[in-house]
Parts: sequence; structure tokens; C-alpha cells
Amino acid sequence: MSTTTEKVKATLGKRYAKEKRFRFYGLASIALSLLFLVLLLTDITVKGLPAFSSTYIKLDVQLDAPTLGVSTDATPEQLRMANYNTAVLNSLNTLLPGVTDRKEKKALKGLVSGDAQYELQRMVMDNPQLIGTTQSVWVLADDDIDVYYKGNIDRTAPEADRRIKDFQLAWLDKLEAEGRIDSQFNTTFFTRGDSREPEQAGILSALVGSFYTLLVTLSLSFPIGVAAALYLEEFAPKNNFWVDLIEVNINNLAAVPSIVFGLLGLAVFIQLFGLPRSAPLIGGLVLTLMTLPTIIIAARAALRAVPPSIREGALGIGASKTQTVFQNVLPLAMPGILTGTIIGMAQALGETAPLLMIGMIAFIMDVPDSVTSPSTVLPVQIYLWADSPERAFTERTSAAIMVLLTFLVSMNLIAVILRKRFERRW
Repeated sequence: MSTTTEKVKATLGKRYAKEKRFRFYGLASIALSLLFLVLLLTDITVKGLPAFSSTYIKLDVQLDAPTLGVSTDATPEQLRMANYNTAVLNSLNTLLPGVTDRKEKKALKGLVSGDAQYELQRMVMDNPQLIGTTQSVWVLADDDIDVYYKGNIDRTAPEADRRIKDFQLAWLDKLEAEGRIDSQFNTTFFTRGDSREPEQAGILSALVGSFYTLLVTLSLSFPIGVAAALYLEEFAPKNNFWVDLIEVNINNLAAVPSIVFGLLGLAVFIQLFGLPRSAPLIGGLVLTLMTLPTIIIAARAALRAVPPSIREGALGIGASKTQTVFQNVLPLAMPGILTGTIIGMAQALGETAPLLMIGMIAFIMDVPDSVTSPSTVLPVQIYLWADSPERAFTERTSAAIMVLLTFLVSMNLIAVILRKRFERRW
């Protein structure tokens, strides 16, 4: 009859084999997850990097008064309404003479972006002394031209299968040989709002809208969340039905889908209170409701981590309960509270669904100047661009995702640094 020791030794091999398989499965899962993450980030980066450069065409523009339809002593309003489009067309006709067919004239104008005339307008408005001179100006190329120079249009493909015609390719070859085509950093992407034209589209209005929205969210969720956590953890009676009910509901709210908060904001803040749609104010209110459970739970955990000896020592030397909490416990718990708050803000920054429900999907070109101005946020901007049919919006969508991920990673990195910097071991 085998002893207990012999039975254990007989099964050791199987147990060790199972442990090795479990470790292998765990490592394989981590490696597979990292592989998918690398593939995703690589795909986004490869598609998004071209958006940080744009194709420009150099024009020699005659800014003479008859062409612009103004006098030499024109007022600022007359300069604003001048005929800059004709000046752009005359420059193109000078560079590429002999274009008489109506279809080719339209294609010639389509070489440059519609923003070219507004670029001239800005130049003349800033310096009226340019009237009567000839200026060499780098203007944005049309989005199809930009896509072509970034290698996304095959010039060897049949003409019917590409949006650039053969005679346009000949024009581009001539301009390129003359050094009039160049790729430059796309400042427009960071300095302008949304546009129907891909080459003119930027993320500035979405960034400012996100800033105002997060400002409202932080201003409301942080004090309310910390106050709620302090009451529940330090002052609320234990084993009380109503307190237990509140705690259960807070934990449940943390798992509620974000779109439900959007429906709540639509029903309460817009329909009941009549707040303006598509404004950072209402967006911040909705995101406050969504982030409050996260902040409260994190703040309670940070307060709970403070040793009871801190409270006992403060009370022992005569401090009141309120003095103990606000002068001793809260400062020691603040690093953990700030970490939870930053994570909650990062979650709010990446939300789209609740903001779609309150109308922040609107097409917004102007940069908002207050929390009540119509605006959009960066995730919604990405959603709108991803739904656009123009090929040039694909790279801008990926570039906007890169900017959003940069902010999210930065916020999480700040949270980690705060935790490491101020963390105390008891």
C-alpha cells in the first residue's frame, strides 16, 4: 500500500505541468494583447502622420487695384470684400497659359484650395500697402492634389479611376519642375476649426471645446465628489439603511453605460431646464454626472487608506472631528484623490456617446469663447471626420486620434507621477 508521501510525489509532475501551462497561457495572453495594441497604434500612426504636412503651391499674385475691384485708398471693409478670387485665377493662368476649355478652366481653379483667396484677403487686410504689388504666396493645394503627392493616387491607373485628370498631372509636373510645389508643416490642422474641405479642416475648435467642457466637469465633479466621499467615509452613520442605499447606487452608477447619462442630460438639462444645446456647459454637466461615481469611489479608497492612528492622535490632543478630517486626514488622502480625479477626467475626455445625445455633433467652424458658445469636442470631431467620404479626411481622423491619445496618456502619466510622488507607506 502506497503512503501519502508517495501519492503526493506521483501527482507532483502533473501539478507542475499545469502550473507551467497556466503561466504560459498568461504570458501568451499578455503578449497577444501587446501585439494587438502595437498593431493598432502602428496603423493609426502610419495613417495619421501624413496629416501633419500639407502640399502648397507657390503663386505670383498681382494685387493691383483694378483686378481686386478697389481703389488705392480703399477702406478696410472694401478690402475685405475685394475680388481676391480673380487674382488667384489670373496667377494660375499666367503660370499655365493656353487653358481655354471650360472644363479645363474649372480643373485649373481646382488645383488650389478655396482658402487661397482668403489667404490673400488676410495678407491685404494686415498690410494694405500690398495693393499694387506682386507677391509670391504659398497657398494650400486642393485635397485631391495633396492626396496625390502623399502617394495615395496612382498616376498609372486609368484616368477614369482617379480624380486627377491627365492634363492636371501635366500641369503639376510643370509646376513641380519650376519649384512651385512643396510639402510644409500643416499649421492649419492646429490653428483652425472644422471645415467641409479636408485641406482646411483643423482641430482648434474641438480642442477649445474639450477644454471648456473639462473645465466645467472638473469645477463641479471634484468638490462634489470629495465632499460626498468625506461624508460617507468620515461622518455618515454606519449600518444605516439610507447610507447603504446611497453607497450601492454610487457603485451601480459607475457601471451604467455612458449614453444613459446623455439621455438624462437631454431630458433634464435641455428639455426641462432649457439650457443651450451643443455647449460646453451642458456637456460638462453631463460628464460631471458620469465621472462623479469614479471620483467618489477613488476618494473613499484614499480616505480609507489613511491609518486610524492619525485620526486617534488628532482627537487625542483635543481636535474636533471636523478639524481632524480637514487638517489631518484629507491632506494625507489628497494624492490618491487627485489620482482618481485625473483618471475620471481622462475618461470624460474620451467620451462621445453622451455628448452626441445633447447635440454636440453639430458642425462647428468657429472657436468657442465661453462655456455657453456652440462647440464640439475632440472625440465627436473624430466621429464626424470618420464618417466623411473624402479620402483626405482619413488621415486627419487618424491624426486627431493621435492627439487625443497623447492627451489621455499624458493625463494617466500625471496620475501615476502624483501617486509615486506623494504616496506614503504606513
